Amino acid sequence: MRSADLDRVRSLPLFGVMSDEAFKNVTGGAFLQKFPAGTTLLTEGDTVDFLYVLLDGSVELGASWNDKDTILAVLRPVSTFILAAVVLDADALMSAQTIERSDILMLSGEALRRAMREDAAFSVAVAQELSGCYRGLVRAIKNQKLRGGLERLANYLITQKIRQGGADTFSLPHEKRLLASVLGMTPENLSRAFASITDYGVVINGPQVTIARPSVLERLAKPDPLIDNHTPPSAAPTGKAQRERWPTDRNQRTGS
Repeated sequence: MRSADLDRVRSLPLFGVMSDEAFKNVTGGAFLQKFPAGTTLLTEGDTVDFLYVLLDGSVELGASWNDKDTILAVLRPVSTFILAAVVLDADALMSAQTIERSDILMLSGEALRRAMREDAAFSVAVAQELSGCYRGLVRAIKNQKLRGGLERLANYLITQKIRQGGADTFSLPHEKRLLASVLGMTPENLSRAFASITDYGVVINGPQVTIARPSVLERLAKPDPLIDNHTPPSAAPTGKAQRERWPTDRNQRTGS
């Protein structure tokens, strides 16, 4: 492994507090693999032997039941996933698949559990990480249950505008099929929502979105700090604002 890759892992809040010895023990048996797009990394129900760290590329986390499929989260570097299953030594509740060519570091689950027993600061970091994931999940459930599809789309667009620097024109980070799934909508309902949202000053040109009348869109969205976390992860200070994760499209971590 390159030292630059280890430095990127070390920079994550989850690993930044570990002692040098504990970090060396955890990463000593790790290995880095390059996966092509469309590779299934694990399937829900699988035994989880590793914590995955996404260093390059993108990964979608999803689930299926009774011939239905859904996408629960889309991850960008640098991200970790399946932490809760690693901590509990339990089966995965989600499947993971690469969206594009991805570099993924795999850390031994047993080594991580041993580090938790031996390094109190790391144990606290794991608790904070999972607490942030739980709060992100609560936000996502509230968003799904309290808002209609048009309101969810409006808040998603406001979030993307903030995350991409605040300009009125920005690009959707995903194709619309994937976006529909992470918003809890069918592709048909998403298409209707995009058609309706033009009445609120939103101009759609392929993947490019322009919010021409921000105040009008905000009146529709009614963003709420108890549902929406509009602070970009890269700009958030260390502390609770940084540890609360984006519910569907994140540059950070997810548990489960």
